[in-house]
Amino acid sequence: MAQEPSQKTRPIVRAENLTKQVPSPEGELTILDDVSLEVAAGEALAVVGASGSGKSTLLGLLAGLDLPSSGRIALDGTDLQRLDEDGRAALRARLLGFVFQTFQLLPSLSAQENVMLPLELTNAANPRERAAALLERVGLHKRRLHRPNQLSGGEQQRVAIARAFATNPALLLADEPTGNLDQRTGAQIVELLFDLNHENGTTLILVTHDTDLASHCPRRLELAEGRIQGAL
Repeated sequence: MAQEPSQKTRPIVRAENLTKQVPSPEGELTILDDVSLEVAAGEALAVVGASGSGKSTLLGLLAGLDLPSSGRIALDGTDLQRLDEDGRAALRARLLGFVFQTFQLLPSLSAQENVMLPLELTNAANPRERAAALLERVGLHKRRLHRPNQLSGGEQQRVAIARAFATNPALLLADEPTGNLDQRTGAQIVELLFDLNHENGTTLILVTHDTDLASHCPRRLELAEGRIQGAL
């Protein structure tokens, strides 16, 4: 049975009546339709659904990477629609970490430099030492000076996870984090992701079509054709 967020805790994420429409040759195409959800600090929520159900669009809206056609999103009490693009970027830098299906590592940088990047952008102290410690935590200390093309897919995702946790984010957004990995490597990445999430007390929103991956989250919602169908 899905768990509902505590009524005593202000939600770190609140989305109200989100709709996202985009133009198409046939007219306006509705990607998300009147989606509302709340996520309390420390929760782990999986949003599941088939390809094309609107999962990645929802994650992009929650991150402030795009704006809804209508509706409202608040992160840690801040209304995203009241911020300009620079304000949303600053909020992301302060609150969010990301893990993507395609890793999104910079090919010209070493693993350590990729992890250092968000630390340097936020003027964190000792970025090199912090990055090295995180790469040791994810089992890549000996590979820290390798570039992404010298790493396997699983190793690249480990670097991406270390980078996501580098700034101690309050909220981690994960988009199909095992989608480009084989089953065995994916299982190792899932274990690492949830171990780190537990250690850091981070709120997690995970979108996936994989029900086995989603089952690691105590709370799950199903998205179909742009609408929340209910709890799983």
